Amino acid sequence: MKIIGLISGTSIDGIDAALVEVSEVDRRFKVDLIAGQTFEYDRDLRAEILAVCAGEARTVAQICQLDDRIAAAFAKASIDLTKKTLTKPDLIASHGQTVFHRPPERGDMHTKLGYSVQLGRGAVIAQLTGITTVSNFRAGDIAVGGEGAPMVSMLDWLLLVDRQHNIACQNIGGISNVTYLPASGKQEAVFGFDNAPGNVLIDMATQQLCGQPFDPSGRFAAQGEPCLELVQLWLQQDFFNCPPPKSTGRELFCPEYLRLRLQDGDRYQLSSYDMLATLTEFTARSIEQSYRQFLPKFPDRVLICGGGSHNDHLMARLRDLLAPATVTTTSSAGVDADFKEAIAFAVLGYLRVVDRPGNLPLVTGAKRSAVLGEIHYY
Repeated sequence: MKIIGLISGTSIDGIDAALVEVSEVDRRFKVDLIAGQTFEYDRDLRAEILAVCAGEARTVAQICQLDDRIAAAFAKASIDLTKKTLTKPDLIASHGQTVFHRPPERGDMHTKLGYSVQLGRGAVIAQLTGITTVSNFRAGDIAVGGEGAPMVSMLDWLLLVDRQHNIACQNIGGISNVTYLPASGKQEAVFGFDNAPGNVLIDMATQQLCGQPFDPSGRFAAQGEPCLELVQLWLQQDFFNCPPPKSTGRELFCPEYLRLRLQDGDRYQLSSYDMLATLTEFTARSIEQSYRQFLPKFPDRVLICGGGSHNDHLMARLRDLLAPATVTTTSSAGVDADFKEAIAFAVLGYLRVVDRPGNLPLVTGAKRSAVLGEIHYY
């Protein structure tokens, strides 16, 4: 099947669209990336999404309008990619745009179900494109007690297992998550969780301190000196020491959270560059700490994907902190580091239409495997 996978992540910097061909012989997967492209949001639309994610009040009618605007943007991305490649896909698989995520509350006797909202409804995408669309993937996992995240671990297991090495697949988007792939390759031993703030704090701070949307290649952070005392203080927060399964988002790493961290920096008289160096170190060390605290074994290889893979300073810090593990990108293992999440949802869309589970219970904390996504026919 030819499938377009769509996602806009926590950074809200645009819609990643990946046209892939998924083939399967005796349940051995092959996924070929035909084309990938990132489509920027309209400025006003992005501002509205950020406002909703920050908890600004909106009426139900305004949320519905935003839902349709996002769906139209996702549909346009699909249509533009179709025209560019002269290929009409068999299916669209859309994650949508997360605007709210509440992890489940886990007690000794029961789990209070979580809740996650992705706008950009699949029914509208299907009608605007004329292509059957699968959407709302997280809900199926949450309904059986899961976190609804991370969702990419199934793709990691299908495509990136290395029978000679224990692998950590580390996505560094707005929020960071890891999938641990044991050399045994056994699906029931695959492990994962959200483990760091990723780029979200670095990006917001760069916008405030330097007037740029992000820190290009970590250039600003590289000019500063990190305050390790602050980093160690921040790493004592509950999220980092809570054992998996766990997930997070802008509900925790929000503008108010950054404001408090900037206040910490002011008390230490950090320059703008020092502050960015400290936030970058915070992301790197939260990843390292999560590996040492929670992974079954320290990995032999770490495969990075997402926007963080382009941050040379962050990558250098990870290579230092995670030694002797080899740190490279998923592109070196055949999965494009920029479009891996979009590719993952294309594969989840395929699994939905063939009626197979898309979650990994040890990763999300779900009580059982579940078929994920809702199908919207044109």
